[in-house]
Amino acid sequence: MTKSTGSEMSRSPTRPTLPPLLRGALVVALLYLFLVGVRLLEGGIKGFGSDFTDALFDNVTNPVAGLLVGVLATVLVQSSSVTTTTIVGLVASGLLNVEAAVPMIMGANIGTTVTNTIVSLAHVRQTEEFRRAFTAATMHDFFNVIAVAVLLPLELVTKILSRTAQEVAEFISGSSGATFPSPIKGVVSWGADRFEDLLEVVAAGDTLAALGIALGIGFIFLTLTFITTNMRVLVAARIERSLNAALARSGLVGMAVGMIVTIAVQSSSITTSILIPLVASGILVVRNAYPITLGANIGTTITALLAALAAGATAGLTIAVTHTLFNVVGIVLIYSIPRLRYVPVELADRLAGFVMKRKSLAVAYTFGVFVVVPIVGIVVFR
Repeated sequence: MTKSTGSEMSRSPTRPTLPPLLRGALVVALLYLFLVGVRLLEGGIKGFGSDFTDALFDNVTNPVAGLLVGVLATVLVQSSSVTTTTIVGLVASGLLNVEAAVPMIMGANIGTTVTNTIVSLAHVRQTEEFRRAFTAATMHDFFNVIAVAVLLPLELVTKILSRTAQEVAEFISGSSGATFPSPIKGVVSWGADRFEDLLEVVAAGDTLAALGIALGIGFIFLTLTFITTNMRVLVAARIERSLNAALARSGLVGMAVGMIVTIAVQSSSITTSILIPLVASGILVVRNAYPITLGANIGTTITALLAALAAGATAGLTIAVTHTLFNVVGIVLIYSIPRLRYVPVELADRLAGFVMKRKSLAVAYTFGVFVVVPIVGIVVFR
């Protein structure tokens, strides 16, 4: 009788594994549900804040108040594209002047990062995953805040962005306008609409909005857990190294990817939120995800540009071009200088290390920065 060796006895029974093709299909399905969850979360928050948001833009002359209005409005509608398109419409109709609108546009850039920060909280149970996810989310926060801190005072003193944008707008003001329907966004919206239809059967008003938020958060947390697990298995170490090596060679590659994906889905929140599970699972290094988020900043301006072209007013096109210039100049000023390039990443990493000591601080940071500070600031400076 042959005796089993210790190593043989210690082996656990072989677990059934899914074929790569089937696992890939599962990841795609989970990713779709994740995006539906983000869309439901956005719709629920927008349901709570729609009336309040409409009143936010009235009679705002102080640039600090305008900046914070842009932040809060974007948090409430969960879309910088919606905020900037609204601002473009107000400027085009003459209800808001370009000077007052510029800080609001910059604030929208900060407010749009709240979605991926919320998404990072889904990894809170896994310490290392959460640290990577929270760093990947908040580096976007820090970059946009630094860009605003540099460019808003410069704009207030010199009007360099808005004047340049006006010259560009006057040059292309003969354009007839354009639209760009996103098939990906359409498919995600269709799925979210079906779930919202089901919720409308049992609720309405604020209750419906609350259920939308709850279902959205549930989808985000549940799908991210399985997406992260399956991605680890599906993406081989060699592919991880190749992906990171390609992105590490040139930040322009990452920026191009972020810009193209964001133009395709017409949402920087979706682009940056997709990055979170990739970074959390270790497939993508934080520093390589960084330029992708910067590309998303540029890509998200396409919606306002198209809206401005469709509106046909030079003033509306001026503020839309200002938004694009702000993001491009911010990248040039920060990313092109080696000593400044990774400052947002380093600050985000330090914040993540601090939050790891008490994870509830992550929720306090998210709520404080994106809700409490803007509300208090608007009351004080308006």
